[in-house]
Amino acid sequence: MFSLSELASLNERHSRSKLLKPWWEVFMDYLVVLMLMVSVLAGTVLLSRDNVVCLPLDPPAAPARTNQSSATNGNLAPLTHNSGPTKAPPSVVSPSGSPNPGSPPRGRRTHLAYQQYLYISQVCYHQALPWYSRFFPYLALVQSLVLLASGSFWFYFPLTSARIEHFLAILGKCCESPWTSRALSHAFLQENIHVLKEEEVEKWPTRPPCTPASSSPAVPRTRQSSLDSGTDSPPLKRLENTTTVAPPSPCSSTYSQSSSLCSVSLSSPLCSPTLNPAVMPGRSRQVISLDRSDGEQARALFERVRRFRSHCESSDVIYKVYLAQTMFKLLMVTLIMSYTTPLLDSISFTHTCYSEEHALLGYSVFECTHTLASLLHKLLVAYLTLVGLYGLLNFYTLSWILHSSLRQYSFNTLKELCSLKDVPDVSNDLAFLLHMADQYDPLLAQRFSVFLSPVSETRLLEEDVTRHWGVEKLHSMTTVDSEGRSTLQLVALPRLPQALFTLNQLKVLKLELITDAKFTVQLANMTSLRELHLYHCTATVDSVALGVFQKRLEALHLTFTLATEIPSWVYSLRSLHELHLTGILGYEGGIGHGWALGNLRQMRHLRTLVLRSMLQRVPVELCEVAGSLARLEIYNDGTRLLVLTGLRRMAGLTELLLQSCQLERLPSALLALSHLRTLDLQHNNLRTLEELLSFSHLRHLSCLRLAHNRVLALPASVGVLRGLEHLDLANNQLQSLPLALFSLHRLRRLLLSGNLLEELPAEVKALHLLTELDLSQNRLERLPPELFRGCLELRIINVAHNCLSSLPPGLGALKQLFRLDLRSNNLENLPAELGYCSGLRGGGLQAEEWLLYSLPRQVRDFLTQPGSSSGKSSETHPRPESDSFPYFSTTQWSFSTALESQI
Repeated sequence: MFSLSELASLNERHSRSKLLKPWWEVFMDYLVVLMLMVSVLAGTVLLSRDNVVCLPLDPPAAPARTNQSSATNGNLAPLTHNSGPTKAPPSVVSPSGSPNPGSPPRGRRTHLAYQQYLYISQVCYHQALPWYSRFFPYLALVQSLVLLASGSFWFYFPLTSARIEHFLAILGKCCESPWTSRALSHAFLQENIHVLKEEEVEKWPTRPPCTPASSSPAVPRTRQSSLDSGTDSPPLKRLENTTTVAPPSPCSSTYSQSSSLCSVSLSSPLCSPTLNPAVMPGRSRQVISLDRSDGEQARALFERVRRFRSHCESSDVIYKVYLAQTMFKLLMVTLIMSYTTPLLDSISFTHTCYSEEHALLGYSVFECTHTLASLLHKLLVAYLTLVGLYGLLNFYTLSWILHSSLRQYSFNTLKELCSLKDVPDVSNDLAFLLHMADQYDPLLAQRFSVFLSPVSETRLLEEDVTRHWGVEKLHSMTTVDSEGRSTLQLVALPRLPQALFTLNQLKVLKLELITDAKFTVQLANMTSLRELHLYHCTATVDSVALGVFQKRLEALHLTFTLATEIPSWVYSLRSLHELHLTGILGYEGGIGHGWALGNLRQMRHLRTLVLRSMLQRVPVELCEVAGSLARLEIYNDGTRLLVLTGLRRMAGLTELLLQSCQLERLPSALLALSHLRTLDLQHNNLRTLEELLSFSHLRHLSCLRLAHNRVLALPASVGVLRGLEHLDLANNQLQSLPLALFSLHRLRRLLLSGNLLEELPAEVKALHLLTELDLSQNRLERLPPELFRGCLELRIINVAHNCLSSLPPGLGALKQLFRLDLRSNNLENLPAELGYCSGLRGGGLQAEEWLLYSLPRQVRDFLTQPGSSSGKSSETHPRPESDSFPYFSTTQWSFSTALESQI
């Protein structure tokens, strides 16, 4: 039993498969149906009325044979003698023409009973009648069923049925999609505009001037395409009764969903002004607007067509199966015609039957008549005619397959008729399916081509971005960074929204994973843009936008995979001050080959260059911009930087950062950087700093960052760095500090967290200008009292995670102190003189909550509750820059638990 749903699916599948049947396939299907009707008719007649009528017939020598046989069989002699033929007198015929019933019967007497007649009829039916007369209908039925099955074999073959079903489903979606009709209408509208503009240019020199009195009528020019008649597409009309068609989307377009709108008529009078191309495209954009659901379905259909194309173009199994099917049918026709035609004459009305049952009948020869011989002969002739026509169609099909390039399909006709000229050619199975669909209706391939066109997909994405990313949404996404600059970040968009170019107050633009970021002339409206971030973006810039970038852009951040992805227009940004490059810039794959650092010579104003890559040497090409370069940063991602000789030619550098370069010693090339002010060698493998003695001539060096290394001891030669103001030795393996360190009287920030220090020398009192001291995560058991007596400028003290049991007196003398971290120590109480440090009010003191209760109530309330004095202190004494102690406002500090108060 079959359910109704299964029968409905079969009917739907049969209706959809008609789209791939050309006219000859349909004609052959009808011919096969006629063959089946002929065979069924012949079989029905043969089963119901087929018989033969036989009469005995003996030759003149029959009596002699009879007498001889009677001599041998005496017991049958009377029967044989009496049954011999006798000549009867002629019958008497009445005047009316009918025999006289009263007269005796005349004619030849056979002396055969009715049962004998039946017996000899059955015997002669099987002996005298040719086999083809008896089995022709059944053989024709089997042959017709074989031809019927072979005609649709390629629809049900396992390797082809899935692709065909997928193609028909996609084709139906392409015809139903509103984007198909609107894309085609827009294409023809653009083509008509282009043609009319050309005609205007050609006719303008010879056109007579228009006068109000001119009586000549205006001759409009109408161009109507035959690609689409404006009616429903064939697949939709054929599936209307079998499938449920979704209602048209409620889009704002004036065109209906079912209409293809490929017929566009534009009138242009001879005396009309020249067309304005800026007006018509704008109108077309308003026409093709889609709602959100239609846009999402169209984008999904583009992706589905792209995947189906890549799958079908990998093989030609459908083409081969169809070719084999056609050759098989032609072979079947040849076989049927070859053995059926000679048997046509065997179907006759009379047959002579020679029976071997002489003892039962008395006769050996019978004359038989086949009652259906004439009808079967006519049906066989009709059947052979149908088979012949079927064979001619198969021969035509085979010649069409062999003489046509069915494994290549080009949309040349579509390219000539409309502006969809970028539709790529397809091959193999997809090309063959499109050729078959063309035989049914050429409009199907043209509608399918809409979703093969990159221009059509680009326009769809552009419309979608324009609809979803308006000015209001972009304004809501704009933020303000720590420097007070308005910043906008866009991620994973197909292209840049047009509303972006109206943000004239935007200063920082960050684009991530945007496949088609195109900057046009509208970039001139972004008057405040100064910084651009491109994270794996394919950015193109036209000439006008490039001029805007050259004049206004100051900082550019590029993130890429290979250096060849860097846009060529980057090298022409002459006014660029800061350039960040993140990606593979190895010598073999990038520097000197894919990306020529020598092109940076055009950036005469470049001051900062940041490279995040895996370099093995400092590029010598950087010497081209060494005259203007002041800051160089290299983040090497753990790859060892072997060659640093290129630094010798960069004498103008003032800031150098080499992080994650696996350096084990201080590079000797640094000695050539006499103007160096900041040296950052964090996150390396430095073990010794003996080379600091050779840095004595670096008189301008004021900042030295050596955190996150493996330094075991700080040499006394550190005292030669007289101008040092910032020293960061955090997260090393220092166990003690040399006294020469405290001879650096200009030192303002000393960061020693994450070491193995057990005590702080009392000579620290010599650092009178010290404003920040970080001794967290060490092994300190006490602090020298001289610290609070000599370092009166301290503003930040961090001694968290140590072994302090008490604090020395004199802490109240630090009037500038506004950050003090005492967490995770062995303190039992806090000195009451903390109340004299007005800068700690409002959250500046970091300690366990229970430890705060050791203070007098008045001091505790003074320190914990927010007040204006804290704000005044912060305003009077601006916060110094700190890497190890981040800044928080006073309202952000709390004392609930040690975990919540941890920075």
